Amino acid sequence: MKNLEGLFKHFLRDMYYAENKILDSLPKMAKEADAADLRDAFNAHHKETKTQVANLEKVFKALDLKPRGVTCEAINGIIEEAKEIMKECEDPDARDAGMIAAAQAVEHYEITRYGTMVAWAQQLNMPNEAKLLAANLDQEYAADKKLSMLAESALNKQAVA
Repeated sequence: MKNLEGLFKHFLRDMYYAENKILDSLPKMAKEADAADLRDAFNAHHKETKTQVANLEKVFKALDLKPRGVTCEAINGIIEEAKEIMKECEDPDARDAGMIAAAQAVEHYEITRYGTMVAWAQQLNMPNEAKLLAANLDQEYAADKKLSMLAESALNKQAVA
């Protein structure tokens, strides 16, 4: 990571690791979700995440790099927290609210990383790569918004009841 390009490549590997961990986690979260809308949201984002991994692989290819990840402790921690919520929260409605909170923590991490990477790709004169990363960023914003709507419209209220 001697320069911005090296840092960009490190973030690319970080996100590749993160997206693949998320791919593994979303089906488990969907299975644990009590609310059908939440289950559907997790399943839909699983499909989007596959597209995001493919976009990252295109960026790797454009940079003539082998797709590989580097351990992302931030995602590991957030996923561990989600597992703890799923295991220990007995009330299904509260568990759904907790899983939304964990999923939004993932989305917020991804939003910060992709936002940074888009800006860096533009700065490094990588317009095609910036577009691929911006597509991922847009999906993360949409997923976060959908989770907020689910939480605010019903699931948080059900968890209180």
